[in-house]
Amino acid sequence: MSVIRVRRALESCGMSNDNDADAPLGQTYHRGPIIMRGDMIPADNTTANLLRPDDGTGWLHMDPWRVLRIQSEFVDGFGALAELGPAVAVFGSARTPASDPAYEAARHMGERLAQAGVAVITGGGPGIMEAANKGAALAGGKSVGLGIELPHEQGINDYVNLGMSFRYFFVRKLMFVKYSSGIIVCPGGFGTLDEMFEVLTLVQTHKVDGMPIVLVGRDYWQGLFDWLEGPVKEHGMISGVDPRLVTITDDPDEAVRVAAGAIPGVVIN
Repeated sequence: MSVIRVRRALESCGMSNDNDADAPLGQTYHRGPIIMRGDMIPADNTTANLLRPDDGTGWLHMDPWRVLRIQSEFVDGFGALAELGPAVAVFGSARTPASDPAYEAARHMGERLAQAGVAVITGGGPGIMEAANKGAALAGGKSVGLGIELPHEQGINDYVNLGMSFRYFFVRKLMFVKYSSGIIVCPGGFGTLDEMFEVLTLVQTHKVDGMPIVLVGRDYWQGLFDWLEGPVKEHGMISGVDPRLVTITDDPDEAVRVAAGAIPGVVIN
């Protein structure tokens, strides 16, 4: 066999004989960007592993496969939302009944945003999310629901006209932040607080450009910010909440004006 054919045979299985005769550890094996020598050289090779029949499906639950699922969620999310246009996210409780004034306020805000040509993005569930989607959809606007797989999740509400369900909270959160120009936060529980503090942290640490954050319901939210400015600040845990980061209001129309105020070309009357 010629020297060239030997070289090609070695390279086809990841082996290289360049100066191997003089190398202290012998032959070099390449597996993608990984370099192995001596006892670290495996007995198998990547192509053979790919083509070998699988004995089971355990690989479906291993981290490398999860990375591909995570990547696919990013790709699907970017593809679905990249051409959405200006949008405002509305966060709030899934437990709010239609008889609650907060439900009507969220519906009104969704309607006002849609009338101004601004898409409404929610978590896609019931309660406040359904109300905001309802207002946007019935006004002829873009009503987006970004759902999450949960054991007792009710699924995407009927007023979403562009929806996606995510496996991973962190991918879903990125979509909220990346495609929203403002945030409206209605009364809610742990999920709403998580979403609100995520955005506050990103804005305060300048990981994202300034984004208006509006909290609707002064009686509901004021105690939280009194605690932050009181014990939390007094214990030196924070330097204080920048008042420019948050607007607290009881007026749904003011919430819409503030949340959409940074969107070029959008006028809220």
